[in-house]
Amino acid sequence: MISYPKKVRALGLCSGGLDSILSALVLRKNNVEVEWITFETPFFSPEKAIKASKTTGIPLTVKNITEEYLTMLKNPHCGYGRNMNPCMDCHSLMFRIAGAIMKENDFNFLFSGEVLGQRPMSQTLSSLRYVEKHSGYEGYIVRPLSAKKLPVTIPEKEGLISREFMLGFSGRSRKPQAALAGEYGISDYPNPAGGCLLTDKGYSSRLKDLFEHQKYFSENELKILKYGRHLRLNRSTKIIVGRNQSDNENIEKLLSPVSDIIFNVNGFPGPTVVMPHGGRREIIILAASICGGYSKAPEYSPITVNARTPEGTETIEVLAIPPGKIGHLII
Repeated sequence: MISYPKKVRALGLCSGGLDSILSALVLRKNNVEVEWITFETPFFSPEKAIKASKTTGIPLTVKNITEEYLTMLKNPHCGYGRNMNPCMDCHSLMFRIAGAIMKENDFNFLFSGEVLGQRPMSQTLSSLRYVEKHSGYEGYIVRPLSAKKLPVTIPEKEGLISREFMLGFSGRSRKPQAALAGEYGISDYPNPAGGCLLTDKGYSSRLKDLFEHQKYFSENELKILKYGRHLRLNRSTKIIVGRNQSDNENIEKLLSPVSDIIFNVNGFPGPTVVMPHGGRREIIILAASICGGYSKAPEYSPITVNARTPEGTETIEVLAIPPGKIGHLII
């Protein structure tokens, strides 16, 4: 009886960017059966990875890791980057979760599109080493685009893959990847800019404020941080003011009708304003006045504002406060 070699299978972390795509294609070209996993939280979405999967035909699993991610995010071992981005601990967590799935589904190793030296903080040799060590799968993470510049992995030692067909990319230049993409016929891919909200200064400020003032919050409360102006009215109360029609629509989708108060001005175009979890009477009056100030109503003019509460809708008469007077409240 002829004995055929067992098929080598690899599970890759996919962001949907060009590096993720190329790393999978390099392995697939050399007879490795590849699949992808991508992770979803309120801070990043799987959309690019889903598109990459459709383009390449590589199977993709999407997994929501919000609960585990928040535990890490509140106290990352390596701290944060410029904003609220815990890149090294983020990568460690993702590889740890992917590694468990690797074991459960009989994959031989993990892989990613990381390139040595491409990102000055998270893709240095010491950073990649940290991620491996803290993932729990040291030696089982293959980085095909930079493999020739990195230590030999266990799959290589076991003869499952050969270093010969892998690459030695390093540094911040994207020219090698662009050239390789041309060889593979890949032309439709996103630019290398990251899609993580935790690298955004404004979002990070709002998230930090949320962590400081609330012990518990919903996924929608994390998502709504992307939209509108956020104003802290007191220790326990904030409001979110839509900047435009798109903000208004997204705020309406994400609010909680069983706990939040929603404000709209009568008779004048203006924003949707949400007060998560409600507030005391004097704060509700202040919020209605601010709502009026961001509308087309004349400054300090008497207006009526509808306040939709979980108990019903009431009309509040207030004076519109101009935005210039409440700038100190903006988060």
